[in-house]
Amino acid sequence: MMERKTKVDAKEGKHDILITREFDLPVELLFKAYEKPDILAQWMGTNVLKLESKKHGSYQFETTDAQGNVVFRANGTIHEFTPNRRIIRTFEMENTPFPVQLEFLEFKSLTDETSQLTMHMVFRSVADRNQLLQMPFAQGINMAHDRLQDIVSQLK
Repeated sequence: MMERKTKVDAKEGKHDILITREFDLPVELLFKAYEKPDILAQWMGTNVLKLESKKHGSYQFETTDAQGNVVFRANGTIHEFTPNRRIIRTFEMENTPFPVQLEFLEFKSLTDETSQLTMHMVFRSVADRNQLLQMPFAQGINMAHDRLQDIVSQLK
């Protein structure tokens, strides 16, 4: 099995998760993957119903199965939007027991061709966080980041 490139750090008894990933992408392209609805839809494998990439903007994602039934829907509000540097947003999965969480996304240029994403997710309680970790969360986010790398590197 290949080593997962996306690191998920969840310390025992804490309310948060720290996710880090280095990409072979300039920071501008990495940021675009979170800013542009058409790119985000591809690597996340979801329909972007709404994405207002700005302060006080909001977003909504929806995934349907082959029959058109909604299997996943999420939404949130963007609190800070600093191009190529930072996005602070809330994230809420609809129709699930998970309460809203707060996400701090930091984008950092390492070299002209490489960059790092650090995602700090903060939950209301340790139990809420642990519930998410029981799902194949680390595996899922690593797969999504692998797709991001593949799709966005074609934009170079």
